Amino acid sequence: MAKEDLLTLDGEIDEILPDGRFGVMLENGHRIIAYTAGKMRKFRIRSIVGDRVKVEMTPYDLTKGRIVFREKIAGGGGGPGGVKRRR
Repeated sequence: MAKEDLLTLDGEIDEILPDGRFGVMLENGHRIIAYTAGKMRKFRIRSIVGDRVKVEMTPYDLTKGRIVFREKIAGGGGGPGGVKRRR
């Protein structure tokens, strides 16, 4: 299967499941189980309930997908701060 065969859909996380999986409600009303992509895991991008995400799915199994992008929330933190480390 080539990458061109993947479907990219928008959705919203509505449930956090064990093993790094999430319940995602798609814009078309279907609910799927999705996991985070490797790059999101590598750069420790966290997702919580209510986040808008982009999900890639294969046309062969429309019940599972991979979260490839988490949309930024306007007014959210993300600046420097948080845990200070000793040198």
